[in-house]
Amino acid sequence: MTLSVLIGLSAVMVAIDDGDPLVLITTRETGEDALPFGPFDPERHRTFDLSLRGWVREQTGFELGYVEQLYTFGDKDRDTPEATLADAPPAARVISVGYLALMPDAAPTGAAFEARWQGWYRYFPWEDHRNGRPAMIDGELAPHLYTWAAGNPKRLDRARIAFGLDGARWVEERVLERYELLYEAGLVAECARDAGLPQPAVTLGAPMASDHRRILATALSRLRGKIKYRPVVFELLTDRFTLSSLQRAVEGILGLSLHTQNFRRALDKTGLVEGTGRLETGTGGRPAELYAFRRDYVRGIAAPGLATPRKTPD
Repeated sequence: MTLSVLIGLSAVMVAIDDGDPLVLITTRETGEDALPFGPFDPERHRTFDLSLRGWVREQTGFELGYVEQLYTFGDKDRDTPEATLADAPPAARVISVGYLALMPDAAPTGAAFEARWQGWYRYFPWEDHRNGRPAMIDGELAPHLYTWAAGNPKRLDRARIAFGLDGARWVEERVLERYELLYEAGLVAECARDAGLPQPAVTLGAPMASDHRRILATALSRLRGKIKYRPVVFELLTDRFTLSSLQRAVEGILGLSLHTQNFRRALDKTGLVEGTGRLETGTGGRPAELYAFRRDYVRGIAAPGLATPRKTPD
């Protein structure tokens, strides 16, 4: 039998709504949540990037701005997204190229498009530490990991390092590592589904179709790391913003609470923003000055990211 290889493009489209990170989600015919996914059409589009932008526009109505390639996902047992690759032959192997797209506004998709914005912590509830370490880590997740790692020092070390157990430091960029460890331990629904087994009594976070939660975890890891060395967070903001809204956006992405004074001192040193002299109105509170990202300034320099001083140790 000849094995056909099909190339698809998966889009992790991220937006911020009042400090909460959102991702655009579609729904498969199976009822599973999924990332927007479309085939690469070499006859219509010269590059992957143009193909991605084209079918995202057709499927969601959005024009993509900032886009970067994440990773190529080609594991043997990935399933074929039947809704978008309906003509795929039975023996097709689907290679998916993942992309991260940053949107300045979580605008409604409209009735013509079957997509919706969803908070990304629905899929990774253990990642949101803005109000302190989630109780589920030590109360629900850790006991299962200790059982899984019993008698295996390497497994135990991996669990401790990934989830900050037994006093280990929580490292926010390890989103993908944590998800893959939970998959290996049988604590996410996709593990049983992929193995053709009944769902276990305990599964953590909302599942997604195919390997889309792994793709999403890859995007979260990338974005959490990148905002510290490149000013990409401003691609998620409108042209005018308050320093408080900027901080909430960073906190939402990292899943951490930051020290406000230290965050602003470090921001001042970067030269990335400038005051507009205008005040935010209509908030009901004390008016705050609106700032703008110095986009022309950073084009000519190796622009830094943002310092992320934690409010309290996690």
